[in-house]
Amino acid sequence: MTVAALLDRAKAQGVMIATAESCTGGMVAAALTDIPGSSAVVDRGFVTYTNAAKQQMLGVQAATLDAHGAVSEQVAREMAEGALHHSNAQLAVSVTGIAGPGGSEFKPEGRVCFGIAATGQLTQTQTIEFGALGRDAVRLAARDHALNLLSDALSNIA
Repeated sequence: MTVAALLDRAKAQGVMIATAESCTGGMVAAALTDIPGSSAVVDRGFVTYTNAAKQQMLGVQAATLDAHGAVSEQVAREMAEGALHHSNAQLAVSVTGIAGPGGSEFKPEGRVCFGIAATGQLTQTQTIEFGALGRDAVRLAARDHALNLLSDALSNIA
């Protein structure tokens, strides 16, 4: 599905969207707002690159960050739910990961965690191992995956 089609579906359903991004640095919001008329659907985007920003802007708990690290499904969940709570949106997607270069034995380059939160529904999370594709490729792949998650989520909103 194209981004324009995603926005058209959201508009037809009366759904506003928010994004909460770390490793993509606003690429998901940019892809959405590149389309004319997106203001009818896109409420806001949060770029929360640091842990402090995740806590201050989205309400991610320090205990969650301490226990699981920023690149975790637990943090992705709190980011998506925080974006929903701190916006006028009914649907929010979050992205947190290690675009590279670098990573560690426990959190390798290319690992990206996603959250998708919708009003009145259980938040879904997932981790995708894109691999060491290089920073730009990981970020683009994460952006595209987040857009697909939004598209899929629209199918589940009544």
